[in-house]
Amino acid sequence: MYIGDTDKGGFHHLLTEIVNNSVDEALADYCDHIWVDIKEDGSVLVIDNGRGIPTDEMPKYKKSALEIIMTKLHAGGKFGGEGYKISGGLHGVGLSVVNALSEHCTVQVTRNGNIYQQTYVKGGPTSNLETITRETSFFVDIPEQVTSGTAVYFKPDNKIFGQQEFDQERIKKQFRNFCFLTAGLTISFRDLREQKNIPPFFSFYFEGGLRSFVTFLNRSYNPLHKNIFYTEKDRNDIFVEAAFQYHDNIDPTLLTFANNIETKTGGSHLVGFKTALTRSINDYARKKEFIKEGESNFSGEDVREGITAVISIKLDAQRIQFEGQTKATLGNREVRPVVEAIIYQTLNSFLEENPQDADALMKKVTLAKQAREAASKARATVMRKGALESSSLPGILADCQSRDPTVSEIYIVEGPSAGGSAKQARDRKFQAVLPLTGKPINAEKNRLDRVLKNEKLRNLLVALGSGVGDEINLDKLRYHRIILMNDPDVDGSHITTLVLTFLYRQLRPVIEKGYVYLAQPPLFRIQSGKNVNYVYSEKEKDSLISELNKQGNSFTAQRFKGLGEMNPEQLWKTTMNPETRVLKRISLEDVAEADHVFTMLMGHDVPPRKRFIQANAYRANLDI
Repeated sequence: MYIGDTDKGGFHHLLTEIVNNSVDEALADYCDHIWVDIKEDGSVLVIDNGRGIPTDEMPKYKKSALEIIMTKLHAGGKFGGEGYKISGGLHGVGLSVVNALSEHCTVQVTRNGNIYQQTYVKGGPTSNLETITRETSFFVDIPEQVTSGTAVYFKPDNKIFGQQEFDQERIKKQFRNFCFLTAGLTISFRDLREQKNIPPFFSFYFEGGLRSFVTFLNRSYNPLHKNIFYTEKDRNDIFVEAAFQYHDNIDPTLLTFANNIETKTGGSHLVGFKTALTRSINDYARKKEFIKEGESNFSGEDVREGITAVISIKLDAQRIQFEGQTKATLGNREVRPVVEAIIYQTLNSFLEENPQDADALMKKVTLAKQAREAASKARATVMRKGALESSSLPGILADCQSRDPTVSEIYIVEGPSAGGSAKQARDRKFQAVLPLTGKPINAEKNRLDRVLKNEKLRNLLVALGSGVGDEINLDKLRYHRIILMNDPDVDGSHITTLVLTFLYRQLRPVIEKGYVYLAQPPLFRIQSGKNVNYVYSEKEKDSLISELNKQGNSFTAQRFKGLGEMNPEQLWKTTMNPETRVLKRISLEDVAEADHVFTMLMGHDVPPRKRFIQANAYRANLDI
């Protein structure tokens, strides 16, 4: 209910809740530095130089405010006399929930010249509130002399979350965003799990705020105009801050935040921004005759092509309305008209005051409109075919008998050889097979109208039946498991990447819904006597062979060079049988980072890709 799940997202949300409390102190101008350590055993220490959690006794409970905040829901400081005007917190449950879901937790507070400490196990206090010295406190480990602040040390309960580990890259991205969004805040992060003399240390601080954020997000693109649009205004006690810049690629990146919490699925602030952007650009285009008399307006899709935008709003903590504790969507209706009015007014001024930038923007949007109209004709042709009965489905598709998408799955395989084996191996009741002969077009380098002319991707679209681009309708999707199954070699990996690029750029909702998977075919078949083992990595093979050698058993090892080398029985047993197979689900956690990676690896510009290859060549395990 409060952290979303007990998987990776919920596990990391524990740290987010604690750091959010410190960021709230920064938003209230009481804190400018946060220190975070991941310890060798996976526990975490978060320290800030804010006001410190209150420690006075609460007469109602005859316990300290700290203990009540740590053990009772809806008792956070955001609701009391020392509450925050602006806060990422909503329910006042963050600290108590983290405490309840931790093996152990220790909180230290420095206030009024004293340092107080209380310890907890699985949410319950194991000590009274006590006074300790600085020399025995967590504060002694940080370089600054903190006169007030809070330190929270906790370890997630592995009985709840299993043996999970904190993801350094995920945490760095989140801390980076916090500092982009909060002027004057520094977050220092150490990962002490590395077995090195000097542990990785990262410090985040940005002078430019959202302008720096947009520049960072556009690092893989070529900006089309020099000046970054930026505005910050306060209206009706709603603070609106936004920045954007267009680039020469076609895919938009729009990140939204409310009180520094990323609202991954948008909300009223995003709707207001989109509406104002479309309206302002159309007004300017008609005024300057980029749109002639009798011509249609630019669509929302047109004006968002190639934009990188960050929209951040802040409002009173007790007014803000999120959907759930994980805060994925902003629900405040009153935010939309405020954002719309501010963006419309300031963007009109920006276009008038920066005619060269406006001219570049108009040319970009005009080209987007022309491409959309061409793509619409191509898309209509494909979708007309897809809307017919199953007899119009691609001839190379071996469809399944089921018409229930929730149980149906389609294997996208490489070539006729693997396709033939897969068609024989499958359970035709719920498994469809679509072979791709050769490599499909690179959807990163080509607009949708050209992509739809590619027979391989057109066959895939017709088979899926969901539509494409902005017109996608998941209610029409024919399979809820789209499984990419290619040879475990360089060519197979390349085809997988090309199909993933297409799905990400043109059918992203199927990834967001968790419908896309990678099959994991075995690399080796090892037989000793009548015992047959299929192994999926060189490491697993070496371990098994070492064990067989110790036992003195003779064996034969067969390396599968491709799926076509397996007979249907082997392919079913190892890769297609739901009872025994291994699938990897493709998930989308960071849109900005995914955009960067696809652009760098699959885009037009060669130098960024070359630098990436040079930096990471040592990681490659190529079977050449």
